[in-house]
Amino acid sequence: MELSDFTYATKENTMTTAKKIARRKLSLLELAQEIGSVSKACRVMGYSRQQFYEIRRNYQTYGSEGLLDRLPGARSPHPNRVAPEVETAILAHSLDHPTHGCLRVAQELALKDINVSSGGVRGVWSRHNLTTRHERLLRLEKTVREQRIELSTEQVELLERFSPEFRERHIETSYTGDLVAVDTFMVGTLKGIGRIYLQTVIDCHSRYAWGRLYTTKLPLTAVQTLNNHVLPTFEEHNARITTVLSDNGREFCGREDRHPYELFLQLEGIEHRRTKVRRPQSNGYVERLHRTLLDEHFRIMGRKKFYESVDEMQKDLDSYLEHYNNKRPHQGRNMNGRTPYKAFVAGLPKPEKPVKKEVEKKQKVA
Repeated sequence: MELSDFTYATKENTMTTAKKIARRKLSLLELAQEIGSVSKACRVMGYSRQQFYEIRRNYQTYGSEGLLDRLPGARSPHPNRVAPEVETAILAHSLDHPTHGCLRVAQELALKDINVSSGGVRGVWSRHNLTTRHERLLRLEKTVREQRIELSTEQVELLERFSPEFRERHIETSYTGDLVAVDTFMVGTLKGIGRIYLQTVIDCHSRYAWGRLYTTKLPLTAVQTLNNHVLPTFEEHNARITTVLSDNGREFCGREDRHPYELFLQLEGIEHRRTKVRRPQSNGYVERLHRTLLDEHFRIMGRKKFYESVDEMQKDLDSYLEHYNNKRPHQGRNMNGRTPYKAFVAGLPKPEKPVKKEVEKKQKVA
């Protein structure tokens, strides 16, 4: 093969770095052939004699491709790469359990008769850019967006923990009464009386709250709280409740044709919406209210005063709720420091204006 047979692209701007190096090697071979001295050509071009003979041997063996630099090691795919079915199993397990490390994945797959080392697992992760836990969690999030699949409890908890999109989810309401959240909360135990339960109701739009204390948690107490205290407040402002959100407690849920609470909501024309089982965060407004009541009222008054009856506790709770609804600035989402009562009034739906019908009056000319 003659040196004149080797050609390159004539445009300098399209020439890659590898081709520029190959061109320099070709110039070395041409210069050595022209002046007839390997040593002098190597000094001029900046190569050693060992490199010259290696370049010439590669050129004589592989032709023009021999002048391109080649990385040492096995070519892709590597002979020691894990089998495709093992790689598929690793990726599937990493999708179901994105926080497991490479050793944990290898051990879990060994229980399924799939033998792979922790290094093999890490090699698969490297090829798919899944080396870090954050990258594997992003893969799970991307897969969920692209496919309609049912998430396990572990996957949902991890996404809510690491994904800002899940952390920033909120209940959306349009007006006062659009959604009212209810729940039952055990406050504590009174000596000689027993457990004390709090029936809590909160308007999710304005954060206006109601609370009644009872010694039992029954459908009757839930109905009394809604009928005697919550609905009258809405009626005073010519408003109504559209939807009630509750958990799956027995005081709220049951057969629609027999359960007292279900029957009461049907009579009032209120939709009943339930949260998912074991998902208290689905009813986050009322759960956050419970924490506020504990921190600002019950834990303080329980150390200041010795209660002997539920009526005493209810009296102090009413005083606190009066302060909470009318005087306490609220820092919740979209509240902007307003009190719940101000937000309650501002969020009242505006009455529909009656449509004026234009009546054409024909005047009779006498």
